[in-house]
Amino acid sequence: MLFAAVMTFAGCNSQKQEAPATKADSEAVVYLTKDISPEALVNIYKALGVEAKGRVAVKVSTGEGSNLNYLKPELIKDLVLLVDGTIVECNTAYSSGPDDLRDDRNTSANHWEVIRRHGFLDLFPVDIMDEYDEIRIPVKDQSHIKYDIVGGHMANYDFMIALNHFKGHPMGGYGGAIKNLSIGCASQNGKAYIHSAGKMEKLDMAKLWTPEYIGDQDGFLESMAASAQAVVNYFQKKEGIIYISVMNNMSIDCDCVDHPEPVKLEDYGILASTDPVALDQACVDIINQQKVTATNDPTDLLSRIDRQHGTHTIDWAEKIGLGTKKYRIVSIDK
Repeated sequence: MLFAAVMTFAGCNSQKQEAPATKADSEAVVYLTKDISPEALVNIYKALGVEAKGRVAVKVSTGEGSNLNYLKPELIKDLVLLVDGTIVECNTAYSSGPDDLRDDRNTSANHWEVIRRHGFLDLFPVDIMDEYDEIRIPVKDQSHIKYDIVGGHMANYDFMIALNHFKGHPMGGYGGAIKNLSIGCASQNGKAYIHSAGKMEKLDMAKLWTPEYIGDQDGFLESMAASAQAVVNYFQKKEGIIYISVMNNMSIDCDCVDHPEPVKLEDYGILASTDPVALDQACVDIINQQKVTATNDPTDLLSRIDRQHGTHTIDWAEKIGLGTKKYRIVSIDK
């Protein structure tokens, strides 16, 4: 079996977070609930046993304008309010096209309109972290990028909850914790820097998507892992960081795609860990285990992950010490 279920429930403690284990013989714990509800999100957060302290950033994708697969405010409300969190986002490095300007998130003005339309402002404080400035934070793995360029407002927060929507992605193959930490927290210039594997430090839309800059797929994936590690290290030096992934509305396209492909997979549940590598590996393994039925078909998503070499992100993340691919599943369902 790829994972074993252990029926335990860990209570919430106020202990200082420790970095995830990265030794070859280590094993991370990934908590699981098959319930997808506001109450379940709170329960799985408590199961992690790490208290969100200080000024809490909840990094979530607020979704492209016409994409309805994003994590809805009503679903995440109880968790965000419990930790007194602020929803944080960054602007995108692309445009949906001249006919879809109201659905773009590549300018703060348009992004705020989408955030409002998707209902986030009705329930939470929201911060577009790169609305006014950006900062560079250290990168441990400098194979491609020499630093990570993130939204400047990241400096205002002490703790981060990476609240991820697991699904496919046109370029990365899949989107989960590592992508949410890397591309999700990067400023527009930072996104260009990661996508180009260090070739472009300042966004130039006329050049970004050309073969000259986007031609090294593994370099891009490795840059995502490196920049994710930079964000993790940043918050571990403050109050901490945790990772929660919701496996619902799993299209082969990311929430950043304005008109995603239809969802062909049934909702699965919510997973959480203090190790982002183990969490992403567990989600990918779950998709690999899915059987093709009349209402559940993982074929397209698995093909996209394979075509984009998506699991290389996880392999590289483990190699550079971000976490471990070895894990055990602990169910919190009674």
